[in-house]
Amino acid sequence: MALLTHLLACAFGMGSWVTINGLWVELPLLVRVLPEQWDLPSYITIIIQMANVGPLLVTLMYRFRPGLLKEVVVIYVVVSVGVMASLLLAFLWNYTSTIAGRTYSTAFLILTFFLALVDCTSSVTFLPFMMQLQPQYLTTFFIGEGFSGLIPALIALGQGAGISICTNITREVNVTIGNETVETTISQMVTDYLPANFSTLVFFLLMTVMMLACLLAFFFLARQPKMWELSQQHLFPSNIILSSFEQISDEGAGLHQSRGCSCPKNAKGPGDIPPEKVSYSLAKLTFIYLLIAWVSALTNGVLPSVQSYSCLPYGNTAYHLATTLSSMANPLACMVSMVLPGRSLALLGTLTIAGTGFGAYNMAIAVMSPCPILQQSQWGDVTIVLSWVLFTGTLSYVKVMAGVILRSRSHSALVWYGAAEQLGSLLGALVMFPLVNVYDFFTSADYCSLQCPA
Repeated sequence: MALLTHLLACAFGMGSWVTINGLWVELPLLVRVLPEQWDLPSYITIIIQMANVGPLLVTLMYRFRPGLLKEVVVIYVVVSVGVMASLLLAFLWNYTSTIAGRTYSTAFLILTFFLALVDCTSSVTFLPFMMQLQPQYLTTFFIGEGFSGLIPALIALGQGAGISICTNITREVNVTIGNETVETTISQMVTDYLPANFSTLVFFLLMTVMMLACLLAFFFLARQPKMWELSQQHLFPSNIILSSFEQISDEGAGLHQSRGCSCPKNAKGPGDIPPEKVSYSLAKLTFIYLLIAWVSALTNGVLPSVQSYSCLPYGNTAYHLATTLSSMANPLACMVSMVLPGRSLALLGTLTIAGTGFGAYNMAIAVMSPCPILQQSQWGDVTIVLSWVLFTGTLSYVKVMAGVILRSRSHSALVWYGAAEQLGSLLGALVMFPLVNVYDFFTSADYCSLQCPA
């Protein structure tokens, strides 16, 4: 039962951001077809921020009308919308229409909004729901959330999205020398993108399957308490049963009186570990929420906007290694937190400073693009890949442990965790959008045609 619940929690967490992560890794193929071309990432960024209306409404309902919002119903609706939007996107992603004389990928942009609405709202609904399960399953949920970035990246890697080679082409050009025009041949290295191993349709269908797995996992998780009650009735004929999670108060998740039955303190369900109740002062809670907002701003808004600028100057291989291995670092950090949990705020603060340092290096390299330091050395490739992995790993650990700490406090604490996460992501994206798309602060690099001083 415990292993099954871990698998269900992982599949449930995987559906939290899998669709939006899927859009990002599929961009190299999308921009070749859709009319927005490389302006498409800026459109997606704005749409994601517009979708924050979802978590805003949910948080306000939790705050001002507690009990009115049925969490289970909201999650069913949210995940079902994600399934339908992913399925429609598979068939309509390249549909375009003309507005005011300009062509737009209207179907893609509209469906992207619904996918973003699903993923953003998951931050303030999925996590609070996990309060109904034992504390150890929260870490498994975060592992699944990490897989929501890793699995699409691996699928895109198998698809060959964005894989390119340097090709030497020759062409005839006319050169005017004095009064004479001479025809000459020049050679030039250009980037040649390899054809994908399977279509975008198949990719989005795979995303749909992952959302269906999330919906199915939630279906069983929502019924888990009833299944445990039946098992307890079977194991304890003296009517000693496990309390229904629906009767757990907002401030705790301990066992208590259920349906008039006397429940001793040592009665535990399968894999049940009583949560460690810890009280924190207002200053410490504020510090935790500031950590969450800062880490989310860096990992979801600031650094993803410049990953291509910091990695592509070192070549296509370095870029794909950095994106794939950093995606793997997320679930690995969650697994480490299961084996070596650290609730010390001093430790979390130290790791946040370290992760911020790695992020600062990645940002500095992006600013130097297209000719950063160590570009002509293999140490440059190793350093940028390692920096991205350590950046993601350290800050992922901080997010997981912050969630574990707040899980031991209350249901509403996890709601505000999601709100802080979305607020940080929003601020990070709003800061980076004008720098990248308006002021052109960063310069993209074509590795094949780069001419940098040695």
